[in-house]
Amino acid sequence: MSDGVREMRLVVTTDDFDRALAFYRDALGLREIGAFDDGAGRVAILDAGRATLELSDVPHAEEVDRLEVGRRTAGAIRVAFGVDDGRAATARLVAAGATLLASPTETPWRSLNSRLEAPAGLQLTLFEALEPEA
Repeated sequence: MSDGVREMRLVVTTDDFDRALAFYRDALGLREIGAFDDGAGRVAILDAGRATLELSDVPHAEEVDRLEVGRRTAGAIRVAFGVDDGRAATARLVAAGATLLASPTETPWRSLNSRLEAPAGLQLTLFEALEPEA
């Protein structure tokens, strides 16, 4: 598409850049594809694989929160990462400093989802597909 969107970037501002970088790059495993320090501040660009924008109405978001956490907990933004091994990724991120909000749980749509509070105040869902995507 010559005049369409080529890339989506989720820009996260953090008070503890080094902690957030270590968490997302080193613990979660997002590959660093760029890093800049212009003297005024630092930025790192991390490759998160394929990006999609998932729009949800409030009733659906409430249902996902209920299934994953047991109550409404996320705000308007929640970042979801598809992983190969949901239990191992959850344990690795908790060891790296994330707060576990909900352990990996099988959802009605056949994925294993966990919920974490991560650096920079982001809520994360880790999801492992239990069946191949249709």
